[in-house]
Formats: sequence, C-alpha cells, structure tokens
Amino acid sequence: MRVLGIDVGSHRIGVAVSDPTGTIAQGLVVIPRTGWRPVASEVRRLAQEYQIERVVVGLPLRMDGTEGDAARQAKAFAQRLRGVLDVPVVMADERLSTAEAERALVAQDVRREKRRKRRDAVAAALFLQTYLDRQHAAGRTE
Repeated sequence: MRVLGIDVGSHRIGVAVSDPTGTIAQGLVVIPRTGWRPVASEVRRLAQEYQIERVVVGLPLRMDGTEGDAARQAKAFAQRLRGVLDVPVVMADERLSTAEAERALVAQDVRREKRRKRRDAVAAALFLQTYLDRQHAAGRTE
C-alpha cells in the first residue's frame, strides 16, 4: 500500500511517499503554501500519480503531548483534505521531525539555502517512516 506523508508548515508543505509495499519512505516535494486551491490540487495530483491509498498528515504536538496552534492548524488541514481526496486521511505524531531533518541535512553538509528548500520533505519522510514502521510492527498494513 502506497502512503503519502504531509508535513504542514506555515510557508511550505513537505511531502513524502512510501514505496509500493508501504515499507520505505522518501522525501518527494515541497509545495509552497500559496493558498488552499493550489495546494489541494497538487496533493490530489500526487495522490493520483502515485496511486496513494492513505495520506498521513503530521500532527505537531508539544513535547508534553498537548496540542498547540500548529496542531490545530494541521488537524484543520487534514479535515479539508478529507473533503477533496477519496482515500483515508489520518494524523500521526511528528514531534521533532523538522529538527531531526535539519540535523540530517547539516550532517550531509547541505548548504543553508538548499536545506531550507528540502527540510520539509525530509521531515515528512522521517515521520512517515516512523508511521510505516509502527504499522508494520503492529502487523497492520492497511
């Protein structure tokens, strides 16, 4: 089962995709957040192109597990996606994925400007991989 991971940011939306078996995630693209219609259109296009069966939107919880403004915005984004996609849209904890993505890109000696452009897709891949690993560990592949 192919899964799309979405990291919702205030300026950019990172997108990752799993392999066809739903085992390995990789960063795909970063969509500029220029308005709902262009973003929804691009997500819908990617879902069709990659034959996505589920979308996982990152839920940026606070370190204590509570929801802040970013989590509420991600939930609202996921709810809007449910209205335009024909596949399930679920939420998954994505705490620290952006910081981890930044560290990984720095370790790879990626320049600052390129890091900014790639960070959100890498963050989406990181939390999507965690989601996939948990699904497989629980014996669920749906």
